[in-house]
Amino acid sequence: MLSFFDTIRIVKSGEEEIKMAEFYEPMLYMSTPEHPNTMGAYIVVKEPIDGDILRNAVEDLRARFPYFYVKVVSFENDLIVEDNSLPMTVRNTWEPIKLNSKESNFHLAAWKFEGRKLAFEISHSLTDGAGVLPYIKSTLFLYLSRRYGMSFETEGFRLPGDTIPISETGNPFEELDIDGAEEPMYTREAITDFYRFSEGTHNDPFATFVKIPESQMMQYCRDYDGSPNTFLAVMFARAVRHYDPDSDKTVSVSIAIDHKAMIGNHDNYRMFANVLELEFTKDRSLEDIAKNCTMARGQVMLQASPENSLWAMKQRKATYVKLSQVPLDTKLGMIAKSAGSLRWSIAISYADSRSFGPLDPYIDELYLLSEPGVTDVVCEVACINHYFFLCIARTFPSEKFTKVFLDELSRVGIDYEVTGTEPFHLCGMEEYRK
Repeated sequence: MLSFFDTIRIVKSGEEEIKMAEFYEPMLYMSTPEHPNTMGAYIVVKEPIDGDILRNAVEDLRARFPYFYVKVVSFENDLIVEDNSLPMTVRNTWEPIKLNSKESNFHLAAWKFEGRKLAFEISHSLTDGAGVLPYIKSTLFLYLSRRYGMSFETEGFRLPGDTIPISETGNPFEELDIDGAEEPMYTREAITDFYRFSEGTHNDPFATFVKIPESQMMQYCRDYDGSPNTFLAVMFARAVRHYDPDSDKTVSVSIAIDHKAMIGNHDNYRMFANVLELEFTKDRSLEDIAKNCTMARGQVMLQASPENSLWAMKQRKATYVKLSQVPLDTKLGMIAKSAGSLRWSIAISYADSRSFGPLDPYIDELYLLSEPGVTDVVCEVACINHYFFLCIARTFPSEKFTKVFLDELSRVGIDYEVTGTEPFHLCGMEEYRK
């Protein structure tokens, strides 16, 4: 039976034969030294982290999540992954390192811990929030069960010894006619002249971490026909108008969606996240929150559908074919330039975490992390233990806009707790080796 890595690299008669990656394989050149495109998760537990137990748990999960224990190799005009036998690093410091480098053992992922907090960071080109959460849960399962000598119920966790289903590692669109997809009836052009923040430098990122009662947020969503994504989009747009009342620019807010889940595959680890866009023009009154949440949900429903996702995958496949003919250096330069172009005022992403089952009592806080790479402000949303946890990252150190946004929450009766504000430096990316 072929292993996970045999789908990319196979051996015949003692000679190595390379199989070119399919269009659904990770586009690794989407992460560059200029724009690392790093994501991850940050957890606070009840007691200080035992580094040895964590390291052993991380290494033991190699057998269950082989696709995260990889290194990059270049072949012709592409970058592909292969097994990395070196340990994934687990460092006792919050200081960042570079992925794909000697200090990360050439992995595209790394763990870190300090006191009661631990974090996992990984190249976003490899996976997305939906793909990485099962790994986070399983790592915590092994760590906490060994830390406290507990025998937790294993249902809902991916653990060593399990069979890895093909839905997790295979072609997530195997049964779909991507080539036959037709352009959706509703499409829209992205605006280019959107609102930009101008406070301070844009290469000194900071993040503010916020805790909100789930009951208050969901009650507000029920009362005002919203969802966490659309409600937060409206609140951020209102905050921009109070923060900069003289600006007549349209506030562009992106909301992350998962194409593979939209088409029916929730298990695959690969990165198929994309966004839909909400626009808040200057002449649009934001006083009636219920009306604006309803309008925002309508915009979401028009853009988020299996039809749209299938069309997006057809476009991705066509793009992959075109890029496969471009020299790797040229391709990396194109991506670096594209990644440096801002696309929205604010980005929101909500990966449905909700519960880690029997592990919940051991977890105080959970934040998902993402670089504010193609937007000035990004808000990552997670939910656990009856609280929403927001990581509001920005490309500048000033807290003024974040405070205006929090004032908007208070204005509508939602309590919040700021659990921390700090420089936001995730792992970088070393230049790919030839």
